[in-house]
Amino acid sequence: MSYTALYRKFRPRTFDEVKGQDPIVTTLKNQIKNERTSHAYLFCGTRGTGKTSIAKIFARAVNCENPNDGSPCGECSLCKAILQGSSMNVIEMDAASNNGVDDIRQIVEEVSYSPTQGKYKVYIIDEVHMLSSGAFNALLKTLEEPPEYVIFILATTEVHKLPITILSRCQRYDFRRISIDEISDRIKELLDVEGVEVEDKAVRYIAKTADGSMRDALSLLDQCIAFYFEQRLTYDKVLDVLGAVDTEVFSEIVRFIIKGDVVNTLKVLEKITIQGRELTQFVNDLVWYLRNMLLLKTSEANEEIVDLSSENMLRLKEEASTVPTEVLMRYIRILSELSGQIKFANQKRILIEVALIKLCRPMMEVDNESLSDRIRQLEQKISEGIVVRSATETRVEQSDSAPKKDLKELAAALPEDIKNIVSKWNVIVSDIDPIFYQYLSDAYPSIEGEDILTIVFRQSYGYQRFSDSERLEELRTAISNIVDADIKLSVKLGDGINASKDMYPDLRSFVEEKIDFEIEEISDEESEDEYSFEEYDIERNSEDG
Repeated sequence: MSYTALYRKFRPRTFDEVKGQDPIVTTLKNQIKNERTSHAYLFCGTRGTGKTSIAKIFARAVNCENPNDGSPCGECSLCKAILQGSSMNVIEMDAASNNGVDDIRQIVEEVSYSPTQGKYKVYIIDEVHMLSSGAFNALLKTLEEPPEYVIFILATTEVHKLPITILSRCQRYDFRRISIDEISDRIKELLDVEGVEVEDKAVRYIAKTADGSMRDALSLLDQCIAFYFEQRLTYDKVLDVLGAVDTEVFSEIVRFIIKGDVVNTLKVLEKITIQGRELTQFVNDLVWYLRNMLLLKTSEANEEIVDLSSENMLRLKEEASTVPTEVLMRYIRILSELSGQIKFANQKRILIEVALIKLCRPMMEVDNESLSDRIRQLEQKISEGIVVRSATETRVEQSDSAPKKDLKELAAALPEDIKNIVSKWNVIVSDIDPIFYQYLSDAYPSIEGEDILTIVFRQSYGYQRFSDSERLEELRTAISNIVDADIKLSVKLGDGINASKDMYPDLRSFVEEKIDFEIEEISDEESEDEYSFEEYDIERNSEDG
């Protein structure tokens, strides 16, 4: 016999097996017991919360020959026929693929025929928001006044797309997300039946990742069991299968962000990427981690809703105590915006890198939260004894100390390889790998010493990117391959336009100027030659005359 997925194998068959929807279950059971069922129901809520399962249980319960406290017995012929899918009393339709007027007209025609067995014909229309406007109009009259033996159950994840005329004709039930505790308890029950050993920490992580969906939780569990078949399922194994990141990594990267350490922050991201972790999940989990920090910082009572071990709780409290509330809210805002953008991005890593640099460098933004973070970083540097100077003082010092280089002398002294690179700089930038292009497009070539090509970045994110020796070597190799020359390379951060160009002049203008000098010299020679020819003609003419 073929294998059945866990979420199908353990689908609830009675109301008592349904988890996390107690108010809805109680209401429906009371209606069935007291024979006060409605003609139309609307089940709405997020995926995997039990809408279709409860609809099927309800369909069996209203037709059951021996109902037990409002639930189907599961033993009578009608219950068995509906479970096997052979009963004509329960008709399921997927509106995602059957959303036209003709599909609804077929239902309207069938409604006129009473059931051959049982009391009710139950129509379950899943993803009802996918119906066309014409199909909704065709359904309206029948939905409002169906025969007494017909019940409609409409299920949808996007209730806002339904016309108000449909909403007003149905009893609406909103299915809530299932809590982590309820999902964890259900997983443990199923694993006991399956005979699989599992670590409690692993179960809770799967439950949290499912985001309130029981079906998603069982699908993830199925995936983990299949990967580590007949092995004990541990927390680390679950992280490995799901491409997730351990809590310690979030602690590490948050500490670097708080210090404003861009280089080490990006190194942590690189390590995560090399391990093959899912970057979208990484961003979502990091937002969740910061959310926990914010809750612990704002109120001690929030310890009850932060699902962490005592060890992680102490570490999180320590980190939260070093960051103002406004700064944490800024971190969450930036990463939440990133979470919305990254779903459809081709270069996810680049977007994450830019966001992490923003977190480390609040001076890149001008809102109040960023100003608060900048003040915090300045106070931290002062407390550590680091002298903090204003950008104006730095530019003045650099400008005063910068050696003034003669234009002609510098142009003449440039090594041939550097001349070649500078003359082809625009070509190099356009032909280089796209990974480097975004940074080099805002930089210019200069020289340090006698033969070191220096790339001066106007923005800090480019400089921070290539401050790492490995990244710098990658850039050097890329440029060397284009110009076919072995070069020495360094990077600098330009602090102010005038100051940086005095210390590290833009060689592009120097090479262009050198060409102008050569043209001027040639022009002078040509003018002398022309003069000598004219003088010769005059002398010859005077001799002939």
